[in-house]
Amino acid sequence: MKLDLKQYIREIPDWPKPGINFKDITPLLKSPAALAMAIEIMVNPFRGMHVDIVAGAESRGFIFGTAIAQSLGAGFVPIRKPGKLPWDKHSMEYELEYGTDTLEVHTDAVAHGQRILLADDLLATGGTMKACCDLVHKMGCELVGVTFLIELTFLNGRERLKPYDHHINVAMQY
Repeated sequence: MKLDLKQYIREIPDWPKPGINFKDITPLLKSPAALAMAIEIMVNPFRGMHVDIVAGAESRGFIFGTAIAQSLGAGFVPIRKPGKLPWDKHSMEYELEYGTDTLEVHTDAVAHGQRILLADDLLATGGTMKACCDLVHKMGCELVGVTFLIELTFLNGRERLKPYDHHINVAMQY
C-alpha cells in the first residue's frame, strides 16, 4: 500500500513570518513507514547511476542525504553555512530575496570527477540548491541530479536550476 506522504506534512501558517505556510516534516520523520517511503521515492531515480557522493544542504538535507547515501552505497558530504567547518573549504555566495548568504564545503570532501547527487528537503526559490550546484562544478565534480522531498511549485525554483539541466526528482509538490 502506498502512503499519501502529504498526510505526514504539518502545515503551520504564518511561520516564521506572516504569509509563510511552513511545511513541517517532523510528523514524516517520526513515522518509520512514511520516512522509508520518502527516502525510496527520493533515491529510486538514481539507482544504477554510479553516484559516488550524496551532498546535503544544511540542515535538513543532512537527514535525507545520509539515508540516500546509505541506500546508494555512496559517501555523504555536508554543505554547511559559514563558520561551521574547521578545515580548508570552498565557498559559494548566493543571492537571496533579502540579501546574500554563503555555503561551504571542505576542499577534501570530494575528489575531482566524482559523481555527486544533491539532496534537500524543500525546493522553494532554488537559491540554496543553485549555490550547491555551483559548488559541485567549482570542485570539478559531475552533477548527477538533485532530489527533494517537497517542491513549492508556485515559487518556480526549477527556473533557477535550469542552467544545470539535470534530473530533478521530487517526492511531492504543493
